[in-house]
Amino acid sequence: MDQSVVHFTTVFTAFFAIMNPVANAPLFVGITDGLDDETRRRVALHAVVLAFAIVGTFAAAGGWIFHLFGISLPAFRIAGGLLIGLVGYHMLQGEHSSVHTPSAEDNRASQDAALDIAITPLAIPILAGPGTIATAMSYSIDAGVPAILRVLGAFALMCAVTWASFVGGRALTRFLGQNGIKVVSRLMGLILAVVGVQMLLEGIRGAIQAS
Repeated sequence: MDQSVVHFTTVFTAFFAIMNPVANAPLFVGITDGLDDETRRRVALHAVVLAFAIVGTFAAAGGWIFHLFGISLPAFRIAGGLLIGLVGYHMLQGEHSSVHTPSAEDNRASQDAALDIAITPLAIPILAGPGTIATAMSYSIDAGVPAILRVLGAFALMCAVTWASFVGGRALTRFLGQNGIKVVSRLMGLILAVVGVQMLLEGIRGAIQAS
């Protein structure tokens, strides 16, 4: 299989696991409860567009950010692997990771205005959280423009899937049921844990080669 296809598929799978649109659909339904359908669609669209802007910026400017703060790629992959692995571990346990889930304060503040929900907690931290940003930067940094474009393409596709799951959240929740959503979340947690371990191993390998 072509290496670019493998790279795109791997990146998309990692994004799918960490953003988990199936599990986040009921969350979106709960957060937007009381809004009319048109407003809910606008909130979903604003959330994914903002998330794409945030993650796209980090993916495209990763090299400059690393240079500015004096961060090495192996160090970032080790930290990112630990972070992503931790989120995956919590998902396997049926828990919500604090780095990926809005706090009670976020939820209360987000109800001050309907479209504010799109900013927090939806875009940040649910969609464009630390794990998502770490994934985007890890797969794009120091890999050239084609790799960056594949990462952006994979994330754009993921945003489209997420928007569809948000808009159809009520139907999806009824179809899968709570047990079905829990099973999917645990499978995504397993995939995410593997992605985190792989990123960690690549960081350790890079650190050893650089020493």
